[in-house]
Amino acid sequence: MKTGVLLKRFIPYYRKYIWIMVMDLFCAALTTVCEMVLPLILRYITNVGMSDLASLTVQTILTIGAIYFVLRIIDGMASYYMAYTGHVMGASIETDMREDAFGHLQKLSDNYFNNTKVGQIMARITSDLFDVTEFAHHCPEEFFIAFLKALVSFVILARINVLLTVIIFLLIPVMAVSCTYFNLQVRKAFKRQRHHIGELNARIEDSLLGNKVVRAFANEKMEIDKFNHDNQEFLKIKRQTYRYMAAFQNTIRIFDGLMYVVVIVAGGIFMIRGLIAPADLVAYTLYVTTLLATIRRIIEFAEQFQRGMTGVERFMELMDADVDIFDEEGAIPLKDVKGEITFKNVSFEYPDDHTPVLSDINLTIRPGEKVALVGPSGGGKTTMCNLIPRFYDPTQGEILLDGQNIRKVTLESLRGSVGVVQQDVYLFSGSVYENIAYGRPGAGREEVIEAAKLAGAHEFIEELKDGYDTYVGERGVKLSGGQKQRISIARVFLKAPKVLLLDEATAALDNESEHLVSESLDKLARGRTTLTIAHRLTTIHGADRILVLSGSHIVEEGNHRTLMDRKGIYYQLYTSASITGGTDTDSRPGDTGSKAAPIL
Repeated sequence: MKTGVLLKRFIPYYRKYIWIMVMDLFCAALTTVCEMVLPLILRYITNVGMSDLASLTVQTILTIGAIYFVLRIIDGMASYYMAYTGHVMGASIETDMREDAFGHLQKLSDNYFNNTKVGQIMARITSDLFDVTEFAHHCPEEFFIAFLKALVSFVILARINVLLTVIIFLLIPVMAVSCTYFNLQVRKAFKRQRHHIGELNARIEDSLLGNKVVRAFANEKMEIDKFNHDNQEFLKIKRQTYRYMAAFQNTIRIFDGLMYVVVIVAGGIFMIRGLIAPADLVAYTLYVTTLLATIRRIIEFAEQFQRGMTGVERFMELMDADVDIFDEEGAIPLKDVKGEITFKNVSFEYPDDHTPVLSDINLTIRPGEKVALVGPSGGGKTTMCNLIPRFYDPTQGEILLDGQNIRKVTLESLRGSVGVVQQDVYLFSGSVYENIAYGRPGAGREEVIEAAKLAGAHEFIEELKDGYDTYVGERGVKLSGGQKQRISIARVFLKAPKVLLLDEATAALDNESEHLVSESLDKLARGRTTLTIAHRLTTIHGADRILVLSGSHIVEEGNHRTLMDRKGIYYQLYTSASITGGTDTDSRPGDTGSKAAPIL
């Protein structure tokens, strides 16, 4: 993105802090004035001393010293405000941007997360914004101070000697043009650094989360080799960055020295010819020193500027990610949900590969009806479930809940009416209590315990070291599969949705755990419209209706006995599973439980 475009999109973040910014710039002006006064004082004392030393009294010197001392006190107070309040403003802007980024992430669809590494996302909302604090604070401040110093210096220097001033100021554009190339290269290098940090984060996260698999296959050396390769690539990028930075700074030093040469040579010649007084030349040299220090400071700030702009650019790239699923204009909240679900000519294909998953599905599920979805892998069972809470929207057709198009109701009320229990249970890092209470924030402790009892989880929770306050570990690693599943069911019990989606909820459990979890799911399904994706067909005998999906269509429909008598696909799946003990899971990439959001 062009710098101008990025700045235009970044500037609105100053709106909340406009008065702090105004005060910061006022303090910057005060410090500039205080700094620019010293050469004038020295010029005055030198000129008076050389022309009329008798008129330079002690009282005059003390008065000048007192005035300058007051100015330094003002300078100190202004600098403190800039260093403290200004930096807090920058940190506040960084915080606001991070909040916006995280809020935007919550709106993005599964398709974004399926195609973006978590490490890259983490980098964009953490380390990429670290430099924004300094950038947001110093960017307007530094350029404002530079403008003031350049303007004041030009006016004062021109009053001393116009020709010498013109020569000095003509060198500044030449220096700026010469530095532009290296400045752009530094910007590109910083962006490559930020991207590679994201890749490095992704590599570390992938290895650490899969550490059991790594150890099980004795692949520690392979993981170390992969990490070292990425780490060395990062070093290579940093070398390139430092090379451009060194060239950039060396260019500045060359022009810095060139300006001093001009002042010494041209100023000396002008003094010999009587075009400039010795005291004026001293003052002139001091102002040129101030001017050069300002230019040097701005150019050195260019590194911080590019770091900040790189962070802003990657932030904007995240914010520009399309929100596919959103509340349409005029969306209304669902009320008094009964649980009738209707599919009308629904077709769907994933946006990343455009492979048809569902084609022209027409289906009505009555309130409280228990419907099972079965069929060969990749038939679209999980996809059908994902469409109901709008994890995806149909490519064609519409889905109704109690006669209302789900696109016309608010996402919050829709998803608040739908509960999901998956095979791959996700528990948040925290206590058992916090994970169950996640189902309905604000629920009382008694309600949480009652939900655990209904899910058949209360007894084992009480036996844990700290009961409901037991830390479950990251992703619930301290609990067994059956325990995690029952906690997830308790979470849905607490939510009390009218529609229940069971996506192979017992597929990964042993027989004993499956029996306990199945009992909990039976309780949970009572009185609720329930869609069950089953991998063991023997568990869905009691379903009111069984739908067989194959080739993106519903090819068979009926209860267990009817479908067995028909001896079609269901009969083949059932008899094959009975003989081989096989499972029925959606193994298509992107059509598994991982496509759905975490348990709600």
